[in-house]
Amino acid sequence: MIRRTFVLAVAVLLASVVPASAATDLVLPRPTGPYRVGQTELHLVDASRTDPWRGGPRELMVSLHYPALPGPGRAAPYMLPGAAAHFDAVTANGLLGLGVPSADWAGVRTNARRDAVPLPGRRPVVVYSPGLGEPRTWGTATAEDLASRGYVVISIDHTWESPEVEFPDGSVRTMVDPGDPDAFLRKALDVRVADTRFVLDALAGRLDVSRVGMIGHSMGGAAAALTMAADPRVVAGVNLDGNLTWFDGSLMPPAAEGLRGPFLLVGKDGETDTGPGWKAFRAATHGWTAQLRLLGSEHATFTDAAALVPQLGVPLGTLDPATAVRTQRAYVASFFDRWLRDRNDHLLDGPSPRYPEMVFVGE
Repeated sequence: MIRRTFVLAVAVLLASVVPASAATDLVLPRPTGPYRVGQTELHLVDASRTDPWRGGPRELMVSLHYPALPGPGRAAPYMLPGAAAHFDAVTANGLLGLGVPSADWAGVRTNARRDAVPLPGRRPVVVYSPGLGEPRTWGTATAEDLASRGYVVISIDHTWESPEVEFPDGSVRTMVDPGDPDAFLRKALDVRVADTRFVLDALAGRLDVSRVGMIGHSMGGAAAALTMAADPRVVAGVNLDGNLTWFDGSLMPPAAEGLRGPFLLVGKDGETDTGPGWKAFRAATHGWTAQLRLLGSEHATFTDAAALVPQLGVPLGTLDPATAVRTQRAYVASFFDRWLRDRNDHLLDGPSPRYPEMVFVGE
């Protein structure tokens, strides 16, 4: 899945993509947990590390979604205006190849209140890593749902590799020219691991980051595995349809050597290029692991595209959007509840009649 996105990224850097106009109001699905959701954005600067892409101190934008106290407040924006304009003109149809009409991405209705007062108490933490060519906001529905269930979710944009990152001064920094695909992929994942470790360090005083989970889509799924291998604070991970092989086909270290902690693989339906890496990973991993396949899904189903793209009149796979969202949420929450909270609902023990579209792939 990384390969297809990389080819699209190169094409977009060579030509601007301007989709047709549309006026659809987009809405994220409501979270399913008992808590209200707050959201805040952080501008983090790692003065100790030179930015590997452009020089100077490494600067990142991070979103936090968390359980919040009830009360009034402004709705959290889905994307800031500058980032939304670039996503609409370049990312949606170029990098991601969604084939959608123009939309008001800044106006997508979220379920979080900006800077709401957090619910008191220590909360388990999950890091969200987006796919190549995806902004951190492309996993907002997952972040909101986990926050409504009691988690704090840290979503990270990796500046200059992310398609667009808007900073507090209004500047928008976009993806560098990727150049050689294998070298770019290796560098980008090294940077993601370093970025994630820095973010955990930076938030250590505010959050309990001694035992965290990590979830990622596509290249973000690879980042979750690599970060888990590199940092003992990451004790459980989920890979949503992401390769565990490099662009040249060789195995990434987690696929060759396995991981020490529980790791869940969730793949799309039909033909996929994740097979070799996932098969090797499962053979090398002696701890808990499982592989699932969501029937009727596409690669983008594991992002906000599952809910938003059909609202723009564009089908995404054959699975009903509400079913796609409901099923993913159940299995992601079950995994993190089991390994971060010691609450086992046994959904991951085997097939469930409540979720017939989720298939357990055999050993």
